[in-house]
Amino acid sequence: MTNSAYADAFGADDVRKSVHATRLRLARIARLLDSAFTIPGTTVKVGIDPLLNLLPGLGQIISNGLSIYILVESYRLGAPPSLILRMVGNLALDFLISALPVAGWIGDIFFRANNRNVALLNDHLDRLHPPPVLRPDMRR
Repeated sequence: MTNSAYADAFGADDVRKSVHATRLRLARIARLLDSAFTIPGTTVKVGIDPLLNLLPGLGQIISNGLSIYILVESYRLGAPPSLILRMVGNLALDFLISALPVAGWIGDIFFRANNRNVALLNDHLDRLHPPPVLRPDMRR
């Protein structure tokens, strides 16, 4: 069901709230996977994705499953096929990087495919529905 179909069925305010909630959920998942923690003594952010790679098989399934969930939700939010394809490319590159022993773990820290994909989705959605501009007297 597309956004316009949701709007017809549930009303524009409900759709806006649902889209906002989904965007927040996807941002939280991406942050958890890619940049939730700071390595002590540095400014480098790391998520659980490189740590999941330490679990043979299961870690990769969990990580890839959450990444695919971000893709599915992006499609559900109306992302065009070209954007989905770009997101799949980010995930494919991330998969190739993480397949390398040891070097892949380091690469996983610096190539944050999930954060990139959520940023791409947010840019797309912001272009479709720009946030309202408040008059100077309405700002706090």
